[in-house]
Amino acid sequence: MLETMFSAWMLGAVWVPTNFRLTPPEVAYLAQSSGATVHIFDSAFPDHAVAARAENAACRLEISIGGHGADDWEAFAGFAGRVTQPADVDRDHPAWFFYTSGTTGRPKAGVLTHGQMDYVVCNHLCDLMPGTTEQDASLVVAPLSHGAGVHALPQIARGAATILLSGERLDCEEAWSLVERHRVTNMFTVPTILTMLTRHDSVDRYDHSSLRYVIYAGAPMYRADQVYALRKLGRVLVQYFGMGEVTGNITVLPPALHSENDDEMPVGSCGYPRIGMDIAILDDNGKPAETGEICVRGPGVFLGYHNNPEATAKATAHGWFHTGDLGHTDARGFVYITGRASDMYISGGSNVYPREIEEALLLHPAVAEACVVGMPHEKWGESGVAVLVLEAGSQASPGDLLAHLDGRLAKYKWPAEFVFWPELPKSGYGKVTKRDVKHLLRKDA
Repeated sequence: MLETMFSAWMLGAVWVPTNFRLTPPEVAYLAQSSGATVHIFDSAFPDHAVAARAENAACRLEISIGGHGADDWEAFAGFAGRVTQPADVDRDHPAWFFYTSGTTGRPKAGVLTHGQMDYVVCNHLCDLMPGTTEQDASLVVAPLSHGAGVHALPQIARGAATILLSGERLDCEEAWSLVERHRVTNMFTVPTILTMLTRHDSVDRYDHSSLRYVIYAGAPMYRADQVYALRKLGRVLVQYFGMGEVTGNITVLPPALHSENDDEMPVGSCGYPRIGMDIAILDDNGKPAETGEICVRGPGVFLGYHNNPEATAKATAHGWFHTGDLGHTDARGFVYITGRASDMYISGGSNVYPREIEEALLLHPAVAEACVVGMPHEKWGESGVAVLVLEAGSQASPGDLLAHLDGRLAKYKWPAEFVFWPELPKSGYGKVTKRDVKHLLRKDA
């Protein structure tokens, strides 16, 4: 995957990676919407190759990885006339079509530029992993097509080793054994993956004292999970808030600001602005607000959405990139996310933000995972439905959970219904997909 990335950039071409967990129709859409002229597919995914070929008339060349013959990747990589000097491109030349995860509709291709990626590599090294050298090692536990691929670039820039798991699924036992064997110093995760790693019993069987930076991003991490991870790993956690359109460069909360003690850290905050980035809290009219949409500008912001001027104009209104996340800042400049604008629901005329309900529910010892969504209600317009995954061997009734919320949340925020599932649906990037949760709830109604 990294070979294809650098090959594309040497040629001055745009790289369009896909997540291997996507289905053939989803990959075909990325091929068609990007207008890719070359398709490079692993031979283990023939159905994806066929679907992309059928949908994308712009394709002029198809290359196989792990196949045989003149059209195999190894034949091209060993070509005697290969490019030895990179194409001359400027800062604003497109380098990467970074597709959104598509949780609220068809994915959009955010255009990342060469200059933007230069900034991102430098910023990651300054704000996330200071002091990284060729003596370091990084473990990959998330898809390289997304944030983990961005994270790999600073390792390459500093000559640090990048280590992959042997299989396509997260194996916690193997991950911790690799940390011990290779003296891994950093890894990029999302909260669901970090929670799985730290709650797996293998975390206590291997030496992970080499870790200096365990980075988590992609979604806020619940405080209960954060405290548990700190107890297991020590003060090595690094949180950042970012999106594909800004390549993860909005805020950072470094290890020194993480603590099990609530009085020693800005609990609930995703950190302070990254070097070179400006943050504003704006209302619907683009005016400063105490609580509103988190907006950002600076060298980490993308060029726009490929072939989608309407979406670009909406996302960059008033001269700021609009994240779609709601939040506020405190007097010290720490940023707090209260939820996605699209997640908020209105119950009986009051705005309800699911995240704070989920946080409160996760403090119950029987609750392992929580997802709260607003669903239609005859009397209140919308009401909250809490979908919960319980800890193995644990039980909790709706009455138990309401008693737990009493005194923690105003009653208008209490879920009207509790549903218990064995697992929550997640995207290929490890995020709970609330759209799918709502769909399943409607299906079961």
